[in-house]
Amino acid sequence: MANTYTQIYLQFVFAVQDRFSLIQNEWKDELQKYITGIVQNNKHKLIAINGMPNHIHVFIGYKPHQLVPDLLQDIKGSSSGWVNKKGFVKGKFHWQEGYGAFSYSHSQIDIVAKYIHNQEEHHRRKSFREEYLEFLKQFNLSFDKRYILKDIK
Repeated sequence: MANTYTQIYLQFVFAVQDRFSLIQNEWKDELQKYITGIVQNNKHKLIAINGMPNHIHVFIGYKPHQLVPDLLQDIKGSSSGWVNKKGFVKGKFHWQEGYGAFSYSHSQIDIVAKYIHNQEEHHRRKSFREEYLEFLKQFNLSFDKRYILKDIK
């Protein structure tokens, strides 16, 4: 689009189906590189990516030529297919339905990137569920508790 200029920064957060800790350190970097490729192939800019065995954070410079749900469908669908094709897990790997999408200003890029890169340290003190609820409250989002991540029994 000629003469269209945007500055949109989005962080996506999504979990492994049932929040099982399936993402192993042995292939975590490969998964992150694969997702980076999806983001870049869709003409967005990957700023930071990291996660834990049960979830992932993807922070991008977003170009509005593509709808957010379409991008997330591509990221989640393609990456879960890739994990299954590689045989990294026994059974089928799936991402949980839904995601969080949070927007930031240019001045927050370094703070958000640092937060994402320090996931391991951050989760020594806080569970993923606590982190996710904190995001929803911080961004003043109303939510239905029936659809919020449940602790695994």
